[in-house]
Amino acid sequence: MAYLWGIDLGGTKVEGAVLEEKSLKVLARTRIPTEQQHGYRHIIGQISKLVEMLKQDTGLTPESIGIGTPGSLDPRSSTLKNSNTTCLNGEPLYDDLQKALGVPLKMANDANCFALAETRMGVVPDVCPDAKVVFGVIMGTGVGGGVVINNQVINGRHGIGGEWGHTFLDASGGPCYCGDIGCTEQVISGPALEKYYAGISGEKKKMKQIVAEYREGSNEHATATMGRLIHFFGRGLSNVINVLDPDVVVLGGGVGSIEELYSLGVKSLEKHIFNTYFETIIVKPKLGDSAGVFGAAFL
Repeated sequence: MAYLWGIDLGGTKVEGAVLEEKSLKVLARTRIPTEQQHGYRHIIGQISKLVEMLKQDTGLTPESIGIGTPGSLDPRSSTLKNSNTTCLNGEPLYDDLQKALGVPLKMANDANCFALAETRMGVVPDVCPDAKVVFGVIMGTGVGGGVVINNQVINGRHGIGGEWGHTFLDASGGPCYCGDIGCTEQVISGPALEKYYAGISGEKKKMKQIVAEYREGSNEHATATMGRLIHFFGRGLSNVINVLDPDVVVLGGGVGSIEELYSLGVKSLEKHIFNTYFETIIVKPKLGDSAGVFGAAFL
């Protein structure tokens, strides 16, 4: 019998799971703290420790392991880049983990793992069993995405496949940490929308409160902020759809769970795609925080 081993490396936790390949039964699943404050080598040690725990729990030894990471592996240098766990950036994570674990590895960023998990065992089989192209969206503290075609993650030549968060959306978003101006992440991420609200209202509020006051109709600044999200969600995602034309788009992340995106956001999207009708299926994810570790296993 074959088994799938996955590790989801996050900023606060490292999670691992072992699944039976055919039945997708979860044989073991556990997590430990990342403890990134102790540095890069400590994180390598934590991942090694987690794999040993999974071995003890299952009595199995992995033949290969899939690893989901914050950030992407650079194909040229084989180092990690664009990670918000900053101690990983510039480090040869793939090579060092392969040495530490002693088995072949497959590695992809967390958004790709999210998209792959929802495609293989999440919401996609429920809504479109014959889907060939799936785009997984992360909209929360940041904006990211993953592309799955024929059940395979598309990393791309530079390892940045799906990174629509750093495509240009609108100059009003201002400078981005990546060095560009007006990136999608600077317009429709949670912090960007909260910043916009503070700029027009003079007070700071969290996105949950802004959404609540928008629904109450009691706050014109909340209405303007939600209008910005709905408008630019449609514009931004239409660029992805015009290029990929996916069967399904799965919206993940805290901002991605806002109900209005599935009604007003979709209407905004319909206005901007290069077609006279709109049939792309836009859905919520099914797996919750399980998507990362399951997606890593499917690598």
